[in-house]
Amino acid sequence: MHVKPQSVPRLTRPTGPRPGIGIVHFGLGAFFRAHVGIYVDEAMTASGGDWGVVGVSLVRPDQRDRLAPQDFAYTAVELGPEGETTRIVDVVQDVIVARENPARLLDLLADPGLRIVTLTVTEKGYCHEPATGALNRTHPDIVHDLAHPDAPRSAPGYLVRGLARRRAAGLPPFTVLTCDNLPQNGRMVRGVVLELAHLIDPALADWIEGEGRFPATMVDRIVPATSAGDIERLATRTGVYDAAPVLHEPFRQWGVEDDFVGHARPDFAAAGVEMVADVTPFEDMKLRCLNGTHSALAYLGYLSGHETIAEAVADPVLARFIRHLWTAEIVPSLQAPPNVDLAAYTEALFARYTNPAIRHRTWQIAMDGSQKLPQRILATLAENLVAGRDARGLTLVVAAWIRYIGGVDETGAAIDVRDPMAERLRALSEANPDAQAKVTAFLGLREVFPKALADTPTFAADLARALATLEEHGAQVAVAKVAP
Repeated sequence: MHVKPQSVPRLTRPTGPRPGIGIVHFGLGAFFRAHVGIYVDEAMTASGGDWGVVGVSLVRPDQRDRLAPQDFAYTAVELGPEGETTRIVDVVQDVIVARENPARLLDLLADPGLRIVTLTVTEKGYCHEPATGALNRTHPDIVHDLAHPDAPRSAPGYLVRGLARRRAAGLPPFTVLTCDNLPQNGRMVRGVVLELAHLIDPALADWIEGEGRFPATMVDRIVPATSAGDIERLATRTGVYDAAPVLHEPFRQWGVEDDFVGHARPDFAAAGVEMVADVTPFEDMKLRCLNGTHSALAYLGYLSGHETIAEAVADPVLARFIRHLWTAEIVPSLQAPPNVDLAAYTEALFARYTNPAIRHRTWQIAMDGSQKLPQRILATLAENLVAGRDARGLTLVVAAWIRYIGGVDETGAAIDVRDPMAERLRALSEANPDAQAKVTAFLGLREVFPKALADTPTFAADLARALATLEEHGAQVAVAKVAP
């Protein structure tokens, strides 16, 4: 916990009436509060409605304990190239720690006033197999949730049990609106929920399938982690102590499929949300162009000694490589969304990456690579191989992930690897010191690599060569070979 400076008062929420609760949000981290929460707040300002948010932390009380003393209000700090602007956001009404009080959360999910459940629980929070999108039935939380219907642990477990209570009470389902960076995210979550529901009660699964709605979304805003220094600096600047501010870039975009139960939703369009029939082209563009190159910069940038994305793209070698990925390997795989110029879009992305006010750490983006790579890199890579397009750069990114996950950087220093499969990946790396053997072992990970891709001989050979170059000559040399 950060210590409150004694010289300034604690942030308090603005005076005035508060809206009723219409949304429960799982995963009340910085991204939701800097992106979706602001849109909801602006939609209510524009058109009213009871769309207050109750946040849910599945395990830890940290976020609740930071926000509760300031009545769940927080400061959003926009980091522009010319300076900062701040605003107080008052959309969150309460935070529930699910592990402490599962009954309260299940009661709220069954409340007639609740109409939407949103989620930013990251890729690993859906208890699915990233390579296939299917429910991981052996996941410890899923095993627990099947055995303990009144005290789930996972987000899918709470969704299914909450929907079951609504069905039993004769209520319509809530809309499930995932805001995580996953391809076909609404369809994936729908599949996980239906599969889990079918294991519990096939009739419940049929009801959810017929009555439920799971619109897909595309979210885009860079939100760097907030440091203790940021909190102290903000307190000095504003004269008010906020224990839980969020930092974000000026740019934002949110595309949402307009498919809600009973058409019940905030007036998102009034806040600038793109309400569309099919979000897939927007989702693919963002996942591949932004998230894909973010992962590339995370692994190759970290191995090159760069702490942040802005530092990484200031490196001419990496800048050429990112532009190569866009022009030769990523953009050719995409169908442009309506009225979008992909060349202009990637140029705007590059300009966002260079914003010196955004300290988005390569180490932060490198987390949970086993969950992120299938969506951000491998899908594009596989399509390129089938189509006969260039895939050398994307293959190098995969090799850089394997190099990074080994836990030792190019100077011999330890890497603090954060990944749900970290121990298993580290063991594979250490047991196979040769690049070819290492690649063979990693390609056997069905949770990460689809069989069709792993069994492609040219990919396996190219990946082994890329990894050998990284290990023998370093990231800078390997990158320069692809984009001289």
